Amino acid sequence: MRKLNIIGLLLLLALTVFITACTDQEEAVQATEHETKEVMIQSKSQKKIEQEVTFSAIGDILIHAPVYNDARVDGGYDFTSMLDKVNPYLHDSTITIANQETMIGGETLGLSSYPSFNSPYEIGDALKDSGVDVVSLANNHTLDRGEKAIQNAIKHWETIDMMYTGAYKDQVDREKVRIYETGEGISIAFLSYTYGTNGIPVPNGKEYLVNLIDRDRISREVAMAKDQADVVALSLHFGNEYERMPNETQKELVQFAADEGVDIVIGHHPHVLQPVEWVTGKGGNKTIAVYSLGNFLSNQQDLYQRIGGILSFSIKKTTQGSNREIEIHSPKFIPTFVKFNQGFTDYEVIPMYQLTDDDLSGAKNHYNEIKAHMSQWMPELEFVES
Repeated sequence: MRKLNIIGLLLLLALTVFITACTDQEEAVQATEHETKEVMIQSKSQKKIEQEVTFSAIGDILIHAPVYNDARVDGGYDFTSMLDKVNPYLHDSTITIANQETMIGGETLGLSSYPSFNSPYEIGDALKDSGVDVVSLANNHTLDRGEKAIQNAIKHWETIDMMYTGAYKDQVDREKVRIYETGEGISIAFLSYTYGTNGIPVPNGKEYLVNLIDRDRISREVAMAKDQADVVALSLHFGNEYERMPNETQKELVQFAADEGVDIVIGHHPHVLQPVEWVTGKGGNKTIAVYSLGNFLSNQQDLYQRIGGILSFSIKKTTQGSNREIEIHSPKFIPTFVKFNQGFTDYEVIPMYQLTDDDLSGAKNHYNEIKAHMSQWMPELEFVES
């Protein structure tokens, strides 16, 4: 009996050791599986995702009477042929913005030219057909024909599904940050402001009709835009007319914008081209700035007033975990020329590299001079010639 008890005890002890070993092994397997899951989750969160879009900007759409008279057709106006030769370049970008210098209040309001502009709705249609996605409306001519022209214009922009910024139909409209969501996963916020409105006072209580340059407001709205979008593009109507270099006020305001974290600054108002530059913000960020894109379509007639251009570049977003980086790279420029005949008809916007001496005497020399002018602060600026 004693031997049986000893044997039983030994068997019980062996069974206990076996069960303990199995339990320890299961716990070890579970721990390994848990660690594997953690590694997989961590690896997934650190995966690098790269997304990229292209961005283009054009200068002033300044519709003088000879331009809209040339566009007149039975039953309305057709500006599309004026833009045929630049259409491929505008369509080639993911997103394109234009400065709509004149309100498209429509023919029923009475079309008018300088100094108090009102343009046909159809110029908006032509821009849409040409690949323009956003229009900036804050400029010195915004209030030329009063609130009615602004409201008419906005109604038409909404009808054709064109994003607009810088002038608004009411305060609620103004408070909505304009954010363009690209299909490639990069969002761009658009803000727009002007130095003034040619002495025409903004109606009391209707400050939403046009955004005036105000650093406090710009700072607030840039901060809002940065919270909601990957990239902030700022249109500024500023500078001295017909001067080919930016003044100190322009440079200071662009530096302020860079310090606020703006990614893109697009300048308008001088009606001539001013150079492109990289500006470093106080946070070490790089801002691309063009101080003036000149006239894209107008009837202004001096040589430099007929030269505008298409600025384009790539925007790359890299996301890894909670980190996000934005890089603007590969800036390109296409100088353009407004061609028309002596009878102020047959208006066309033509890439300058396509011009012959029949179009513009000394065309090649003028083209080379414009290339040197625009790239003087950005030597790597590429010029598209195909």
